[in-house]
Amino acid sequence: MNHLESTFTGKNSFWRYIVMFAVVLIVSNTIGAVPLLIAMLIKSVSNPAVFSQLAANPNDFSVIGLNPDAGFVMMLFPFIAGLIAFILLVKPLNNRTLRLTINGTGRIRWDRFFLSGTVWLILSALYLFFYLKLDPSNFTLNNKTVSLIILSIVSVLFIPFQAAFEEVLFRGYLMQGFAALVKNRWFPLIMTSVLFGLMHAFNPEVKEFGFFIMMPQYIAFGLIFGIITILDDGIEAAMGAHTANNIFLCIMVTNRSSALQTHALYEQYNIHPWTEFSALVITGIIFIIILKIIFRWRTFSVLFEKVKNKNAVNQIP
Repeated sequence: MNHLESTFTGKNSFWRYIVMFAVVLIVSNTIGAVPLLIAMLIKSVSNPAVFSQLAANPNDFSVIGLNPDAGFVMMLFPFIAGLIAFILLVKPLNNRTLRLTINGTGRIRWDRFFLSGTVWLILSALYLFFYLKLDPSNFTLNNKTVSLIILSIVSVLFIPFQAAFEEVLFRGYLMQGFAALVKNRWFPLIMTSVLFGLMHAFNPEVKEFGFFIMMPQYIAFGLIFGIITILDDGIEAAMGAHTANNIFLCIMVTNRSSALQTHALYEQYNIHPWTEFSALVITGIIFIIILKIIFRWRTFSVLFEKVKNKNAVNQIP
């Protein structure tokens, strides 16, 4: 095992993880917002009410003269800024590298990323297919124009950065930090899943359906990605599934309360959060079982194994 064990390499006091977490979030929400702020300032010259108009409808980027695809990139730029900040800080702050955060070794296993993403895409497509058959009146064709091709290209180019930022931060860095603190695997799994859920607390879905209704779904995503991170001893599979999930949603289906507001192929009218939650749990279980077979993982007992510090003599506070 390498991923969680590598947390004992370098400077590893827990305050360093708190500083990193705070800094990357600040950077993503300040520097990451600069392009959108510049666009708003330019537009405010001809339309002084642009700030209040965008505040009233944050997903309507036409207010500042941007087409939906350009607005979509603006939404993703904070994640890119946060990822860059993390890459720049992890060496001086923790004396580790990005690759050690990904799987504890010096090699990124891209086969894990693409295989996991493919499996998740297939399961998502099957779920949407059956949902369309069972409740066709709940969907309408939303986009049949060439803009769907442009959206697909933009999604494939930029969504991986968003997913990588969240996976590196939660299933990579913070999971390693909690492992160093408690020396086990189940506590980092639970804590990072809860924090992952809380990070999405300001998503429009939460405002639409309520905090306690949406949190189980976000935390379930965190648990699924966290479990495969521990079983696969690295975050590549989680990163692939996360990327595939968000690309699929951006291109294939949207709804008025979605955090990913795009001109997707389908629009879903009515969202049933507990139905979606149940489907996610079932899909997650099937997904984990399929990956276990493909990657020949050990038994699930590894989730409850201790994390051993093999570098205790060399650890730097």
